[in-house]
Amino acid sequence: MCRSIKKLRNVEPATTPEDVQAAALQFIRKVSGYRVPAKKNEDAFNGAVDAVTRATLELLDQIEPVRPGA
Repeated sequence: MCRSIKKLRNVEPATTPEDVQAAALQFIRKVSGYRVPAKKNEDAFNGAVDAVTRATLELLDQIEPVRPGA
C-alpha cells in the first residue's frame, strides 16, 4: 500500500483537512499510476481526489474509538 500515507486517526497534532487531502492525492496517484495526469484525465483525477477526501473526512467524523480489549 502507500507507505507515505500517514495514520490520520487518533494522532497528535490533530489531523487537518490538508493532511486528508494529501493522503487522498497519494492514494489516487498510486491507484491511477499517474503522478501528474495528462490534461485529458485531469478532471477525473481531481474528482477522484476530491471524492476520496470527502469520504475520508466523513469516515473520520463518524467512527467511534474502540477501547483496547473491547
